[in-house]
Amino acid sequence: MKQQQILNQLIQFLVASPTPFHAVRFMTDLLDTHDYMELIEADRWHLKKGGRYYVTRGGSSLIAFRLGTDDNPVEGLSIVGAHTDSPALKIKTNPQLRFKNYLNLGVEVYGSPILNTWFDRDLSIAGRFAYTDANQQTKTALIDFKKPVAVIPNLPIHLAPTDSQNGKINRQTELPPILMQFDPDKKAKPESFQDVLSAEIKKQLPELTIKQVDDYDLCFYDTQQPAIVGYHDEFLCAGKLDNLVSSFSGLLALIGSRGTKSTMLVCNDHEEIGSNSYTGAAGPFLKSVLERVLKNREDYYRSMSQSLLVSVDNAHGVHPNYPQRFDTNNGSILNKGPVLKINANQRYATNAETSSMFRRICHEAKVPVQEFINRSDLNCGSTIGPITSTNLGIKTIDIGVPTFAMHSIRETCGCQDIEFLYRALLSLFNSPA
Repeated sequence: MKQQQILNQLIQFLVASPTPFHAVRFMTDLLDTHDYMELIEADRWHLKKGGRYYVTRGGSSLIAFRLGTDDNPVEGLSIVGAHTDSPALKIKTNPQLRFKNYLNLGVEVYGSPILNTWFDRDLSIAGRFAYTDANQQTKTALIDFKKPVAVIPNLPIHLAPTDSQNGKINRQTELPPILMQFDPDKKAKPESFQDVLSAEIKKQLPELTIKQVDDYDLCFYDTQQPAIVGYHDEFLCAGKLDNLVSSFSGLLALIGSRGTKSTMLVCNDHEEIGSNSYTGAAGPFLKSVLERVLKNREDYYRSMSQSLLVSVDNAHGVHPNYPQRFDTNNGSILNKGPVLKINANQRYATNAETSSMFRRICHEAKVPVQEFINRSDLNCGSTIGPITSTNLGIKTIDIGVPTFAMHSIRETCGCQDIEFLYRALLSLFNSPA
């Protein structure tokens, strides 16, 4: 697959995936077109060698796999792990804040976004809602307002207190986006967020029979479209590159693979907040699927001892304006290949053995490899790698594409690196049993 083709598909995915729920729906739709069969956790599974399957949990986590020449892969699996969530502003259950004739919406901060990047952006709303249907059953559906409907205006520099100038933002009082104006002098009830949500649901999903909307998981997102940037078209700038680049690269590699070994892609939700949920990497989702793929407990342990998990999550690229914030000898450059993420305290799961295995995979794919180690005087982030490795007892490596402005509302990565990552993961999946 050529670089431009990969970029075009990735951009389509990014636009269609303002939330983890939308990302999983896009991925399952693509898997359907490539003859992957959906499995339901509550059903009895009947797996066949060479079979292609996927299963979702909570609408925001996905596991897809292809069985190799054996329907009981005791020889081990090649697994790619990523996550579907990104830092966001989530709308509170009772969000309405009125001042004069402005209607703002209260938000919770999800994960660790760079908050000042959310100001003065054209924001929309997307997510899922739960409702009761005519048969008194609880159902869920997805919604995306798509057009800009809100903004968080900055305070003018002439009025800004010193704290705001230094980037200290009060999450309770300074973050609520302005949704609309209403006329407080009219006797009629002013428009509410519930009114707006109900109107959007009726407009977008008229086929649904809804007795009442019970609750929602809705977030704001930036409506600015992804863009190829740079005089030589070197960079991709977009929201949620961390970590949708990894999820989609793994999906394309899985779909495109033709190897004889059993392969698997796992995309968990809630990585940005620690992975502690029934859809997160600290939960039992992956282990429960693997236990159902393998015939018995003995085969499960045999398989795990021979399996490899490649945890894929964006890495920090050395910022040319802030080189002092990076380790001089262990920094990564955009468009120079995927990054081995290394940490002595196991914030990343890479070790010498798994590093060697990944270097060999990249060598076979003619893909360059870089290393990233954080400055010793700075705190290090983490990934699903150490969590999954601990839960399964599986050899694990942490990698990712180098990125500028990680956790900004708009991040930057290298176009060439996206192709490199795809080729590396395809090489992993095509490795012989």
